Amino acid sequence: MTRTGADYLAALKDDRRVFLDGAPVGDIAHHPAFAPVAATIAELFDRAADPAAGFLRTDPDTGATVNRLFVAPRSREDLTAFRESATAWARHTHGWVGRSPDHVGAFAAAFAAHPEAFDERFADNVTAFRERVARDSLYVSYAIIPPQVSRASTAHDWDGDLIQVGIAEERADGIVVRGAQMLATGGAVADEIFVSCIKPLGPEDTDFALGFVVPVGAAGLKLYCRRPYAPAATSSYDYPLTTRYDETDALLVFEDVFIPWDRVFVHRDVAGLRKQFFDTGAHVLGNWQAQIRFAVKLQFLAGIARKVAAVNQVDRLPGVVEKLGELASLASLVESAVLAAEYTSEPDAQGLWRPGARALYGAMGLQAELYPRVLAILRDLVGGGVLQVPSSVADLTSPVTRPDIDRYVQSPDTPAAERVKLFKLAWDAVGSEFAGRHHQYEMFYAGAPFVVKGYAFRNYGFDGPLAEVEDFLAGYGVPA
Repeated sequence: MTRTGADYLAALKDDRRVFLDGAPVGDIAHHPAFAPVAATIAELFDRAADPAAGFLRTDPDTGATVNRLFVAPRSREDLTAFRESATAWARHTHGWVGRSPDHVGAFAAAFAAHPEAFDERFADNVTAFRERVARDSLYVSYAIIPPQVSRASTAHDWDGDLIQVGIAEERADGIVVRGAQMLATGGAVADEIFVSCIKPLGPEDTDFALGFVVPVGAAGLKLYCRRPYAPAATSSYDYPLTTRYDETDALLVFEDVFIPWDRVFVHRDVAGLRKQFFDTGAHVLGNWQAQIRFAVKLQFLAGIARKVAAVNQVDRLPGVVEKLGELASLASLVESAVLAAEYTSEPDAQGLWRPGARALYGAMGLQAELYPRVLAILRDLVGGGVLQVPSSVADLTSPVTRPDIDRYVQSPDTPAAERVKLFKLAWDAVGSEFAGRHHQYEMFYAGAPFVVKGYAFRNYGFDGPLAEVEDFLAGYGVPA
């Protein structure tokens, strides 16, 4: 039976060690820092379990009924259905949950579609992992970036023993790993974490050239989370996004954690790190899911801007229309790239339908510039309205303050409570601590901008345009 939200929440009661403010957290599912986003993830699982929602399909490898987002698309129709389901999940969170279960789920599906990309010792492991993710509807996060000890060198050159997660011991039944890895978004409320390294490593870094999956409750694993924003929020009225969608990013620390061989995908294989992401199609499929989510988020921000302009009754002013038009253009670019990647998709040698890399990486290459511009437009449109709001919803429930709020913080056809609610939402999108984290997060979602633009460069296909230019140049010269 497909996993429900209640099943997921019950599974969080394990031996995981999550730390905040110098102390371990007890019941994750009920802790104020994690309960809101855990409840949101539970809603996603409930929605996927509903036969009427369109998420369910037969797993061609096992015959089980599973969430289609955990199955590799084997036709254009599969890819379209994947996009529709990923969009439905993203709309449930309005795009504000960046690492929902379908993100790493897409990576797992592509891994399993290409077992030949892995060492033959571990090929069956990736297949079994994908089947387990689909069968049990697992929420898998990932940590694939080394700690930022030095961005100018790799782990073998760092002072200290195994700062980046690496092999401390090899045993007949598996490996023991020690060190740290980042940035496990949602790791505290996930079932398992895929740990690897997407940063290029050198030949001297074989101890750190790993890929494996580990339960969050594994003995010796600790998660150090950044400051959570949900506990500080005064109410869901005042912080409607913070109180629902605050994913906690975490540094993973491995204190001699045992990883059985059947959970290892890459072992002392520097070249294998790149192959698992790019030879399998995992990078393109997983990031297509990410752009689907990003498109939904931009549409939501555009909706906030349009609503603010209407409430302020400035939506007919040419300058405002111009700004809304630019916002619409930016949102449309990402949506169009998602659809273009689907339109230009093709099956690879193993039958995995890969979204078109040219369109996908083109959109990703602009994400670090596009998102700040969207926020800047929204900031311009809301102006001082996000500052001139009551301190909290208590000003609307107190008989002492409510009359003044009703009289002075209202707009034509929009009572004070509705206007304040809208501008509180706008602030949570552009100015709160939650919003600041999302600003940084979207700019570096798929890596540093120069890295992401490198993907766009390599996948654009310059040979054709270059040949056209050279042919044109060859058609004329210096007059005799």
